[in-house]
Amino acid sequence: MSTSDIFLGEVIGTAVLILLGGGVVAGVVLKHSKAFNAGWVAITFGWGFAVLTGAYISSNLSGAHLNPAVTVGIAMKENAWDKVPYYFAGQLIGAMLGAFLMWVCYKDHFRAHLTETAEEKAEEKVAVAVGADGSDEVAANAGPKAPGPRGVEDPGPVLGIFSTGPAIRNPLSNILTETIATTVLVLAILALGLTEGLAVSGTGILIVALVVVGLGLSLGGPTGYAINPARDLGPRIVHALLPLPNKGGSDWGYAWIPVVGPLLGGVIAGGIYQLAFA
Repeated sequence: MSTSDIFLGEVIGTAVLILLGGGVVAGVVLKHSKAFNAGWVAITFGWGFAVLTGAYISSNLSGAHLNPAVTVGIAMKENAWDKVPYYFAGQLIGAMLGAFLMWVCYKDHFRAHLTETAEEKAEEKVAVAVGADGSDEVAANAGPKAPGPRGVEDPGPVLGIFSTGPAIRNPLSNILTETIATTVLVLAILALGLTEGLAVSGTGILIVALVVVGLGLSLGGPTGYAINPARDLGPRIVHALLPLPNKGGSDWGYAWIPVVGPLLGGVIAGGIYQLAFA
């Protein structure tokens, strides 16, 4: 594979991955979407189908890594690092492009969702203020607002559509979860090469997509299972740049975890493969 094919294939494949994966989250989260409140199962299967589609499209161009952690694991398996920068560049640019295209598709829904969310927050403040003046009933209806962890940037109402965040913020636990989940993913991908014919038939791509669904259902709860540095970082950058009113912060204090954790997982998976199968 030429470096230009690798770069182009990863841009296209990762863009499709994020367009469809981010799209299913947007559909579930944004209030006026027909898929609103479809739930976690819809999200996990949506991401699995996103991997399936992006990988099928790009497999003949670049081998469809679509994930820096996968690239690292394969580089360790094959002891070939010279093309890694082209994979990384294509994956990050593709992820940003996919996130932008997802926003284009849901632009009106983002605007409506964020406008209504801002109005609801304003009404809460008014209700709390009235309650403080003597109306216990109004204050109770407004409900208490739990303070966030000290020093943590407010992620806002739509960041989760673009990138991941923890259900319980604990850096050590969060990075361990991302590392373990990514190790399983990359090791599964590396092990596919041990079964003759899977890569040629294209069945391997289907298996990887099902592994992603399984990881989402089993290990996705704690952190949202980024398991892919480009998938998280690229859309987070787009979230920071897009002119979305009342969108909140991009939570850069957490952003290193879904980058470092998956890369560690890729290294560990490559090491396990070398010890057990090479």
